[in-house]
Amino acid sequence: MRVKTILATKGAEVATADSGGTISQAVTRMEGNGIGALVIIDKAGMPVGILSERDIARGVIRHGARLTDTPIDSLMTRYLVTCKPGDSVTNIMAVMTDRRIRHVPMLRDGRLASIISIGDVVKVRLGEIEQEASALRAYIEET
Repeated sequence: MRVKTILATKGAEVATADSGGTISQAVTRMEGNGIGALVIIDKAGMPVGILSERDIARGVIRHGARLTDTPIDSLMTRYLVTCKPGDSVTNIMAVMTDRRIRHVPMLRDGRLASIISIGDVVKVRLGEIEQEASALRAYIEET
């Protein structure tokens, strides 16, 4: 299965934040959308990082009470692992596991198009397993 298959059911909406914003603004946006990460974009709309709940939790240790006014770009993860629509979901799952990340922005023609979460990947994989189990049950019943 390919990443584009996930997008067919999930959609392509991506919550973003400007790299010049504050952690308070980012947390408000995350809470309002019920999500655990924001793709951080520059003025041209290009992804330059990601800010996750994990980044924010680490920021509490470094910044304490000043965290809310801290600029996003001082906490965000700058090294972005991305994927493309034609990438294998199995490969993305392996990357997420190896890198210990839960969100992978998807680029189409070099532009931000969507984001894949570990929850999206697990949902697809569970669907595949259920299909395989059903096929095996049908095969056993035939024999």
